[in-house]
Amino acid sequence: MPTPLATPPTLDEETWRSLARTARDGRTPGLFRQLARLGGCTDPIRLDGHRADFDAATGEILRTLHGGDLAAGALMVRCNNRRATRCPACAETYRQDTYHLITAGLAGGKGVPAEVTAHPRVFATLTAPSFGPVHNRPDSGRCRCGIRHDDGAPELGTPLDPDTYDYPGAVLWNAHAGALWARFTIELRRALAASLGLTQRGGAGVIRLSYAKVAEYQRRGAVHFHAVIRLDAGPWIAGDDIAPPPGALTTDTLDAAIRTAASRARVAGPGADLDDPGLPDVFRFGTQVDVRPIAGAAFESGPVTDRAVAGYIAKYATKGAETATGTLDRRLRHLRDLDHQDLTHHARRLVVTCWELGARPDLEHLHLRKWAHMLGFRGHFSSKSRRYSTTLGALRAARAAWQDARNRAAAEAAGHPLPDPDTTLVIAHWAYAGHGYTAGESLISASLARTRQLDRAAAREALADQEQED
Repeated sequence: MPTPLATPPTLDEETWRSLARTARDGRTPGLFRQLARLGGCTDPIRLDGHRADFDAATGEILRTLHGGDLAAGALMVRCNNRRATRCPACAETYRQDTYHLITAGLAGGKGVPAEVTAHPRVFATLTAPSFGPVHNRPDSGRCRCGIRHDDGAPELGTPLDPDTYDYPGAVLWNAHAGALWARFTIELRRALAASLGLTQRGGAGVIRLSYAKVAEYQRRGAVHFHAVIRLDAGPWIAGDDIAPPPGALTTDTLDAAIRTAASRARVAGPGADLDDPGLPDVFRFGTQVDVRPIAGAAFESGPVTDRAVAGYIAKYATKGAETATGTLDRRLRHLRDLDHQDLTHHARRLVVTCWELGARPDLEHLHLRKWAHMLGFRGHFSSKSRRYSTTLGALRAARAAWQDARNRAAAEAAGHPLPDPDTTLVIAHWAYAGHGYTAGESLISASLARTRQLDRAAAREALADQEQED
C-alpha cells in the first residue's frame, strides 16, 4: 500500500497574513530552505543565539549569524527522536543507521573485514518467563480460552485471568532485564571458554565475543532480546584485528553455549533481600530460547540472512512499549495523566503497578515511576559490544561530513565560498527556545513532505521501468 501523501493543516486568517508578511519581506525562499534541511522532522528544536567565524591568523570576522535574523526567527534542528511514533523522519534515519551498523558486523565494511562472513554467527532470541497465562495463537490454533484468535485480535497478550496475573513480577522483570542481559554475556563467555577446556581468563584471551542486540516488547508487555552474536579471535591471537576464532569454535558450539548461558544467567530480585512474598527472589530468562545460524548476504531459503537480520533488528530499534501494548511513548508526570490516554486494561495495570511500586523506598533505585511509560524497562533499546562494528556516532559524523562537503560545493558554485574550517575559529552560543512549527511553517513543511513523497514515487517508477527494459 502506498504511503498516504502529507495533508497540509487548515490555517486561520491570521496565519495567512503571517505567510503574506513573510513573502512580502522576501523571507519565503529562506524559510523553505531552512525547513527543507529538517528532512521532514515533525517536532524540530528551536534555538536562539549567535555564531561568529573568525580568521584564526588575523582575528578578522568572516561571518556572523544570529538566530533572530533567520527566516524562521530561530535556528531549527532535527529532534533526532528514535521513536517512530514521535517523529517518523528522524526514526527512519536512526533505523537506517542501525541497519548499516548491523550489516557491517555481519558482511564487512566500515572498518570490518569481509571475512567475518566465515565466522560463527547466529541470530538469538531470549524471552521473558511466564507471569501467567495470556491469550495467544499457538501452533494448535486454539488459545487456552478455546478461541482461534485472529492475528490482530486486541485480546492477544492480555491475561486470561487478570486477578492472578503477576503484574509486580512482570514490571520488575523488565526493570532487571538489562542486568540479566549483562549476566548472560558473562555466562556465555564462560561457556565458550569451557568448550575449549580453558578458564574464563584464558578464554578472554583466545575468544572475543562480538554482538549487537535490540530489545522488543512482546504483546504481553514483557521485554525480550534479539541479538546478532559473532565469534572472533581474542587479543592473544589477533591483537586489535578482527580475525576468525579457533577452529574448534563452530556455529554449533556457539548455539550450545548460548543455550547454556541463558539457562544459567541469574539476577537477584528484591524479594531476596526484602523478604516480601509478593516480590520475586530471582530473575531468569524464559525457557523459549531461539538460536538460528546466519547464512550469506543474499536472501536465501533456509537459515536467516545478513540483510534479513539487519532489517529485523533495525525495525525494532525505533519502537517502544507503545507499539506492542498500546501504552505511552513519553514519561508520565502524574498518574492522573492516564485518564486522558486510551489504554487497554492490561496496559493500564502495568503502568499503575510501576507507579505504585515506584513509591516504595526499598525500590527507589529502580526508578519505576520515571520508566512507567516503558513498563519498568530502563535499559538501552539497542546496544553492541565495542568491537562488533562501527558506531552510530561515526555514521552520524560521516553523514555530517558529506553534507558539509555538499554545502561547500554548492556555495563555491554560487560564488560565495564558505570559510576554510582548518583556518577558521568558530565561537557560538545557542540556547533552547522551544520546539515545533508555527501553523504557517506546518503548511510549508507538509508541502515539502508531499514533494519528497512524489519524488520518491517517481524514482521508484523510473527504476521499475529500467529493470523491465533490462
